[in-house]
Amino acid sequence: MSQGAKGIFAALIRTHHITSRKKLARVKKAAAFYNLHVLIRSGGSPGIMYAEGPDEVSVSSWVNMVQGLRYKDFQCAQKPAAHQVRGAVDQTRNGGFEEVASVTEFGERMEQRGLGSWWRIGMGYKASD
Repeated sequence: MSQGAKGIFAALIRTHHITSRKKLARVKKAAAFYNLHVLIRSGGSPGIMYAEGPDEVSVSSWVNMVQGLRYKDFQCAQKPAAHQVRGAVDQTRNGGFEEVASVTEFGERMEQRGLGSWWRIGMGYKASD
């Protein structure tokens, strides 16, 4: 493992849009409950959610909860799986919830974590290797 990298489980969800503050409050509460770090792209189409945590069970449970909120066109674009990430390790360890307004900023966050290619494949921007 490279210096500064950390093993985590991560999942990526795509939806038509994320605008309901009430649903987002439930997503945030579940992230805290499962001690996950969650990044959301809200405010329009597409809606994107990324979650990472220390174990597959927690991330899968969170994905199932989000699916139960019945977001339009819900797709688990990248199912919970183990990854090596870099950056913001303390934030991951302590849970956390971040919200960004643009797909570009979301993509930049994925690049910073070393998950750019994984994210582009999940979003359908790049063919899987």
